[in-house]
Amino acid sequence: MEKEKNKYSIIVPTYNEHINIALIIYLIFKHLQDVDFEIIVVDDGSPDGTQDVVKQLQQVYGEDRVLLRPRPKKLGLGTAYIHGLKHASGNFVVIMDADLSHHPKYLPSFIKKQLETGASIVTGTRYVKGGGVHGWNLMRKLTSRGANVLAQTFLWPGVSDLTGSFRLYKKSVLEDIISSVVSKGYVFQMEMIVRASRKGYHIEEVPITFVDRVYGSSKLGGSEIVEYLKGLAYLLVTT
Repeated sequence: MEKEKNKYSIIVPTYNEHINIALIIYLIFKHLQDVDFEIIVVDDGSPDGTQDVVKQLQQVYGEDRVLLRPRPKKLGLGTAYIHGLKHASGNFVVIMDADLSHHPKYLPSFIKKQLETGASIVTGTRYVKGGGVHGWNLMRKLTSRGANVLAQTFLWPGVSDLTGSFRLYKKSVLEDIISSVVSKGYVFQMEMIVRASRKGYHIEEVPITFVDRVYGSSKLGGSEIVEYLKGLAYLLVTT
């Protein structure tokens, strides 16, 4: 009964995802057939026609189910969520990537976990039994695992996967946390979960398999790793 009263606003930031966006939206509809939800696509001025594809999808699914809320240029992930949040009519918000690394088949288990536990946040984790990574080379795996181990050691947030970006939030909780976050890029997700933990919010985890982006190129590079280390030092001092 409670499930029927809830509405889930799924925020999907995009930049040059014209190949992936149709498939991700199709899969969301496929896996959430008995759930009240909306998809909010926040596109940062993609030159590849991503917005045109979304407009075509609106004709199929309806403009009330697929919302296009574009921005003029690339302005960063954190602000994309803030922008999407302004347009969210649900009492829960899901954040996920558009590149198919986060499979929508996991959404029902996020929702189920939240309903069972009353959690404020449910986060997907690669680092518990049943979770994993597919398509990464050894260097990428070591970088990600090392980033998480470092953060676990210094920040002890009580969450196994700090840098993942596939999460379900109570809308009020996301609004509260996001207002105090200053990090950009790769560090943003980590700061979100650390601040949530410090504020005493109830966080639960669901195992997921992260699949390296199917089409397009990864946006993680050496500069992001440097930013991550700076962010870790910042959180160590400020939380």
